[in-house]
Amino acid sequence: MSTLLSDKAISMDIPEGCDRSVDPVKDGSEISNDSGQARESAIENKSDSRLNDLFLRYFNPDKIKMVGIGSVSVIAGVLIWHYATKYNFNYFINFENVPSPGTVGSAFFVHGADSEFHTHIQVSIKRILIAYSLAVILGIVIGVMVGRSRSARAAVLPYIEVLRPIPAVAWIPLAILMWPTEESSIIYITFLGALFPIILNTVHGVEQTPKVLVRAALSLGATRLDIFWHVVLPAALPSIAAGLAIGMGVSWFSLLAGEIISGQYGIGYFTWNAYSLINYPDIIVGMLVIGGLGSLSTYLVRLAMAPSLRWKKTTH
Repeated sequence: MSTLLSDKAISMDIPEGCDRSVDPVKDGSEISNDSGQARESAIENKSDSRLNDLFLRYFNPDKIKMVGIGSVSVIAGVLIWHYATKYNFNYFINFENVPSPGTVGSAFFVHGADSEFHTHIQVSIKRILIAYSLAVILGIVIGVMVGRSRSARAAVLPYIEVLRPIPAVAWIPLAILMWPTEESSIIYITFLGALFPIILNTVHGVEQTPKVLVRAALSLGATRLDIFWHVVLPAALPSIAAGLAIGMGVSWFSLLAGEIISGQYGIGYFTWNAYSLINYPDIIVGMLVIGGLGSLSTYLVRLAMAPSLRWKKTTH
């Protein structure tokens, strides 16, 4: 009797439609196929998201709009220049002796095949690299010292405030007297042009370090060196990056003044020599090359500093 009851209970516990036998091999293959398909779909979704990110990065509608506006602005400027020279516009500004864009473009093509013109550019780039590298090293070191130490600030800041407003052209006679060669004089003037923006922006960045972060690091047992590397320097990096970009632009401006000394090579010397020979197209060629090289070098400085400033984008 008990056996019959137990059999009946077992038969009642089994749901209807579940009496089929289980094939573990078949079920396992179905599970593995499902997981493989899920994995493939996940990989496809990941690759699609990367493609979308790349597309949005390089074909962002806002960026395309800004590029379009910039292109239209440049074209409009060239057209205004063309018609002002064509009709000899002479109202407050005299375009009578200004060469047309076509004449300047032809001069560009002529100098593009001239090895001596390439030498002018190479010499100027070399001077910028030497002077700017020295300005970056000394500017950041002096800026950090002045920003962190009251004694250093009292000792150094008067010199900075007196020397900073002096234009690069005013340094030419003294640079000739101070330095033994023309090359060292040009590098010195270019170095001064980049130095002061880097110092002042570094000082500003160091001084703007949040005091609460410094106190928090001290309460956690950080040393002065740890505070400098992990608190002060990261907080000052945005201002330092701005100073490096400004310093690069000013260094090209100072280079033009410094290369007036030189009687041999340099894009500044090329422009000044064109003015002396009353070669108007070459004057504008030299000006545009200086502007283009200055813009490119400033962009490269910002690009080099971008990895150090990624944290700033994530906090906004």
